[in-house]
Amino acid sequence: MKQGVLPEFPYGAVYFRKTNPPRGEWERDYTTAREDGMNIFRHWFMWAAIEQAPGVFEWEEYDKQLELAAKNGMKTIIAEMSTIVPEWVYRKFAHARFTTADGGKLDSAMQVSCAIGGIPGLCWDNDDYRAAAENFITELVKRYKGHPGLGGYDIWNECNYSESTCYCPATLEKFRRWLQKKYDTPRKVSEAWYRYGFASWEDVVPPQSPGPYPDTMDWQQFKIENAYGYMRRRAEIIRSIDSDCAITAHGIAGTFSLAAHRGADDWRAAAEVEIYGMTWGSSRHGDEPWKQFHAIDLVRASSRGKPFWHAESYAGPLWLQPQVVNKPRDEGRIPSPEDARYWNFVSYMGGASGILYLRWRPLLDGDLFGAFGPYGMDGGRTDRSAAVSSSAKWITSPDRRRLLSSRPVKGEIGVIYAPESQVFTYALRRSTEAYAKSIQGVYQGFFDRNIQADWVHIDDIKDWDLLYLPYPVMLSEKTAAALKTWVAEGGVLAAEACPAYFGDRAHASMKQPGYGLDELFGAVESYVEFTPDLLKDLSLTVAGNRVWGGEYLQTYAPSTGTAVGWYDDGRIAAVENRYGKGRTLLIGSMIGYGYSTHGGDAGNYQGPGRTGGSFFDGVLEFAGKKPRLRVSDSRISARLHDGKGGTYLWLANPKRQTIPVRVEVGFSQYFGAVPVLGPAAEWLNGTLAVSVPARDVIIYELKQES
Repeated sequence: MKQGVLPEFPYGAVYFRKTNPPRGEWERDYTTAREDGMNIFRHWFMWAAIEQAPGVFEWEEYDKQLELAAKNGMKTIIAEMSTIVPEWVYRKFAHARFTTADGGKLDSAMQVSCAIGGIPGLCWDNDDYRAAAENFITELVKRYKGHPGLGGYDIWNECNYSESTCYCPATLEKFRRWLQKKYDTPRKVSEAWYRYGFASWEDVVPPQSPGPYPDTMDWQQFKIENAYGYMRRRAEIIRSIDSDCAITAHGIAGTFSLAAHRGADDWRAAAEVEIYGMTWGSSRHGDEPWKQFHAIDLVRASSRGKPFWHAESYAGPLWLQPQVVNKPRDEGRIPSPEDARYWNFVSYMGGASGILYLRWRPLLDGDLFGAFGPYGMDGGRTDRSAAVSSSAKWITSPDRRRLLSSRPVKGEIGVIYAPESQVFTYALRRSTEAYAKSIQGVYQGFFDRNIQADWVHIDDIKDWDLLYLPYPVMLSEKTAAALKTWVAEGGVLAAEACPAYFGDRAHASMKQPGYGLDELFGAVESYVEFTPDLLKDLSLTVAGNRVWGGEYLQTYAPSTGTAVGWYDDGRIAAVENRYGKGRTLLIGSMIGYGYSTHGGDAGNYQGPGRTGGSFFDGVLEFAGKKPRLRVSDSRISARLHDGKGGTYLWLANPKRQTIPVRVEVGFSQYFGAVPVLGPAAEWLNGTLAVSVPARDVIIYELKQES
């Protein structure tokens, strides 16, 4: 990709979606956007709206968008929407309609985000239909290759798929071919699945509903590999025609709750493109401070060093969607100008290298009328658009080049994502809620102590020296071996209860922890309970700190390890161990789940016997580490950026009142702090003192001794 095709910092919005905005206002809107500091638009190039009859393409309205972009010095991201399909395609390729487990066929329905028909599209596993879709993509790229208004393509909007499809004959045949590569014969599938009697491949069918069995494990793995294979195919088509444009995509930062059954795997998606991103809005997810940070940190981690965008941000109201009903106005449901600015700067603070809004101006039709956009229903400026414009002009200024050439530093600890644990949780419980609350609760616990916890895919653990493994109830033999090797080479690992209780093929080990992890942790299980309904208020003590647990309970008999935690009845709840050059800490319940469900607090426990310490601080102490930053008021979030542009301290205040704070920087080489954005601050002996304005982010460059 030639980076020069895109602006240095893309800042803009989704604009044209066929039914809106009205044609007579396009030129005015582009002029307004340019004047307000925007340099990029993304449009939905929908197959349903373009190839209105076989071989008959209506390009004129889309041509106009790129012409206006070039005229106004802006760039265009073409969101290829081959998933929104012409009505004639549903008739011509009726056999390719998505099929549910009970044999139902999905017909064309309205797309609420653009108010036209044609979703959910048809199944790409059907060769003839896929050829028609690929022809549309080919014609699209050939038409706009080299256009001065073109910046690139977005090849998957909000990367995820339906958990209920597809069971059409073509998909079943492709699944069987996938199984043949893995198992060779139907007989071996029978043995692996415990479904004896597959006499031929025709007998092999996927499960109609999830269960904690090998057939579900294989079916979910196939679906995600199949989906991302087609994502790769779309990128290959575009790149074969246009070698200069950027190829982008964006997900929904949904890995921890939606990867298992809906394929929302940010690491998988980011691997297929050059620039990745996310849709994220506090009105839908909640405006608790940790939530946007956790999402932008997830996209940063999954991008593995690539540029990433907050690809769909919110700056307007969301009226009647189920996620917001009964929420208060000030939880993002009706954003203020201060909200729009704050959300922008949190994404900058997390390292985002581009910002786009879901809408430039709202739709006039359908369920999402009036939603998301910073501009008015008539395209006029608002107080929210003024805040957006100010943010755009600030971040795209040449004065920001030094700041943006430095990036977020590596976290003090990594939180491991092992996909198989989530898949098994979904298969066993028909929900991923327990897994999501556990892994996110761990992040939240560190976040609330201003300890930067980065997300780490199990494939990337070699780059870390301290890791936390949440909810590890199922681990593959490969994952278990990788953890043992990593610790033996010097890593420090803290893990929650029941590690590798289940292994490959969802099979429970007779000795716990499984796959030889009893050696890693220096303990064996003496008792276990899988009784989440009875453990909602489980508490325990770990290294002198009282914590909430939850979900499952495991007690231990140490072998080479040392007991350092107990339940209230005296049974052992935590064990430390040395293994090779490294160390481990095994905790007998799900601390992240307990933190999440009990509302969180700096000490993680509110009840009898509470101490002043924090379990999460204790994890760092166990590894011989100290927090990089010490912040006097936990309501303020602090982050460091470092790089060739210098070292910068970012402070975020999510509250609606000014908060005075002292931030101790745990390094001795700095002798002053110069404001980049925000009021002057006092600096004394490595500590910065400042009052952080309400609902704002401020930035200081830390000066090193010469």
